[in-house]
Amino acid sequence: MILKAVTILLFIFGISFSIMWFVNKNNNVTQTKTTEGTKSSSSNKAKKTETTQNSQEVSLENQERKIQDLMATMSLEEKVGQLFLARVPIEAQQESIQNYHLGGYLLFGRDVEGMTPANLREKIVSYQEVSEIPLFIASDEEGGTVSRLNSGNGLVPEMFNSPMVVYQEAGLSGIRSDIQKKSEVLRSYGIQGGLFPDADVATDPEAFIYDRTLGVDAEKTSEYVKASVEELKKQRIASTLKHFPGYGDNRDSHVEIVYDTRDLETLRSNDFLPFKAGIAAGADSIMVSHNIVTSIDETMPASISQPVHDLLRNELGFKGVIMTDDMDMAGLADFISQEEAGLAALKAGNDLILSSSYQDQIPYILQGIEQGSYSEEALNQSVYRVLKMKSDLGLLKE
Repeated sequence: MILKAVTILLFIFGISFSIMWFVNKNNNVTQTKTTEGTKSSSSNKAKKTETTQNSQEVSLENQERKIQDLMATMSLEEKVGQLFLARVPIEAQQESIQNYHLGGYLLFGRDVEGMTPANLREKIVSYQEVSEIPLFIASDEEGGTVSRLNSGNGLVPEMFNSPMVVYQEAGLSGIRSDIQKKSEVLRSYGIQGGLFPDADVATDPEAFIYDRTLGVDAEKTSEYVKASVEELKKQRIASTLKHFPGYGDNRDSHVEIVYDTRDLETLRSNDFLPFKAGIAAGADSIMVSHNIVTSIDETMPASISQPVHDLLRNELGFKGVIMTDDMDMAGLADFISQEEAGLAALKAGNDLILSSSYQDQIPYILQGIEQGSYSEEALNQSVYRVLKMKSDLGLLKE
């Protein structure tokens, strides 16, 4: 009896041990497979990330090569012409593109007045057809009182509202939606830039720039600028932050020379914030005002002030295209002759000049290069930035 009992116990123990060994073996196999699967999944993700990074690096290398190859074929006259976003002349529009090698055309109200959608598309196509390097076509489309297309003949399905109105009605989601609709309209005409968002912070409803801002503080304005730049990047429409160093509650430089006497710390802690947010979000360009900002440069309008541009490049770290405001505005035109203004703008650090007087300014710049007052090295840096922006917007094809 005792022997039988012992035999049965040993038999049961043997079966239990076998089952435990089998279960543990299966668990180990499962864990090994899971670990291997996890490693494989992580490896695949890493490979995909590496492939994406490699693809982006190749794309950037191709872009760099394309731009450098193009620049190597360009004459001095062609390079200088690329630095002009010209107001469309009343006459000889195609001839001006060819003779001055213009970088782009800026549409004003007179260029779209009475135009139908088909007319405007045909006009812009006719400009691109005669330009050896694709033109950057821009139109001021902040919305509200600043919209060229609003004045056309059915050029927009509904009027572009000011960002202040859009923001008050629907917040940042409304801003993004508005930019999506606006971008679709711009693309349909072959327009690559709307010269917005306005990054100015203005708190006085009586201030000149107030209605073109959100009318809110620097923090909320920064959120608006960031959202706008991000959405414009998705839509492949150029973003332009304006008007650096910040307009504030100052008077209108369209009609007079304006002095901004705020101290630099006030600008840094307030007005610079939306520009920093836009730069961090990847802004394509920044427009500089004609205001004389005494805490940075007591003597020169910001648009032709090297200290202002040095601050934008070195302190704020902006690497994209810096452009002037319209050179015809009294804030600059009453300060310096139009002939001299173009060269002064480039020497200060601008890459793109918004000009109606390119016929006088381009020869003066070429003369300045010949005489050594403006270097070919600086010229090439600006040409590169303009061409890179065009490439980022899909204008430069293989």
